[in-house]
Amino acid sequence: MTPKELELYLHQHIPLTNAMQISILEIANEGVVVSAPLAPNINHRDTVFGGSASAVAILAAWAFVHTRLLSEGIKSRLVIQRNKMEYDLPIDGTFTAHSSLANPLDWDKFTQTLQRRGRARITILCVLKYQGQDVGHFEGQFVAMKIDD
Repeated sequence: MTPKELELYLHQHIPLTNAMQISILEIANEGVVVSAPLAPNINHRDTVFGGSASAVAILAAWAFVHTRLLSEGIKSRLVIQRNKMEYDLPIDGTFTAHSSLANPLDWDKFTQTLQRRGRARITILCVLKYQGQDVGHFEGQFVAMKIDD
């Protein structure tokens, strides 16, 4: 899946991503990078609304697990179970969310459990960046439920 294909998929299936003007910058085995501009995500202080920042982080994390499972030929329903978001600095413009595995060694156990039991959990991290600086941190647990063909 290319970044443009994922972006189109998200805009068609999660309308909020279109309203937030989300763009997918990168899809890699190590993570997904998502970008969002200030204008559609602005708050009363002319900075990014915290809910928008959190939504972008959740989206980057979800997209990472989704695309990696697809690349391995595993069909699943993927949902977020819980998350924690920390806002370190205000965001005054276009920002990015960089997702990654909390522990890279967990992926194999996650996919093996998913194949064997039909359900598995994994923790994903995400760093929000603005002008080259870390401005927020996300940690979320996602649950995948295998879809049989």
